[in-house]
Amino acid sequence: MSSGTFAHIPDLPLMTHYAENTRSVFSGVSPWSKIVSLILIVVLVTVLRSLTLLLLVYGAIVAACVLARLPLKKILLWYTLPVLFVISLVGLLAWGEPGNPVFSWSFIGIPLVLTDAGLLLIGVLLIKALIVVTFSIFFLMTTRYNHIAAVIDRIFPDPLNQIFLLSYRFLFLTIGMTAALLKAVRSRGGGLIRSIRIQGQIFAQVFALTFIRSLDRADRVHAAMAARGYHGTYATAQEIPAPSYAGMIFLAAAVTGTILIVLATGISSPGGFL
Repeated sequence: MSSGTFAHIPDLPLMTHYAENTRSVFSGVSPWSKIVSLILIVVLVTVLRSLTLLLLVYGAIVAACVLARLPLKKILLWYTLPVLFVISLVGLLAWGEPGNPVFSWSFIGIPLVLTDAGLLLIGVLLIKALIVVTFSIFFLMTTRYNHIAAVIDRIFPDPLNQIFLLSYRFLFLTIGMTAALLKAVRSRGGGLIRSIRIQGQIFAQVFALTFIRSLDRADRVHAAMAARGYHGTYATAQEIPAPSYAGMIFLAAAVTGTILIVLATGISSPGGFL
């Protein structure tokens, strides 16, 4: 799916391949430790405002990806969609931020000024998004599916756990159908269309057709599962490795450090926590 023209789309089969077959120093780490680390990272990127500290956190996660022998070139390509999302969302907010003007122009008589504070805002929010995205990819590519399924089954109540468990497996079928449709469009010259409007209409039709076919496939999958005794409960008996002593020490230090950072950020900010 991510090969060729669509290399910027995350490749879930490739992620699963790395999670199931690659053995690194992080493969034996308890999934609970990784989930707690992900929660702490989300808390950190929420409260941190220093670009330097955020870059340090991002560098540490990239170093973990290197130690885990993950494909960094692929991960960089997968940044495309998050980067475009952040820029489209924050790009408008950056204009008019107080600070030293860097670039200015007029749009239908309205002056627009981009300042150094606006550029800093884009940089900070962008690195925050990349931190969460990178660690999420790291988690998915270093944790076996059986462990992920077991964690989901224990964390979420019915029927949310059933939705997550079945959606993950069914997602591979949907991606395969989408890849086949997009390949058919390219083979018929769809990738050579000059008009963005027409090309957008074609891809909208492709994804609408994928949705319709997915519903049909879902009915067939449900019928097959019901024939094999499925009654609305998809339980997992997989044991989840508990954190080691070293892992417990790391988590205790990470939780303590995060609490101290949150407290320091709340105290140093104007108005404190209010």
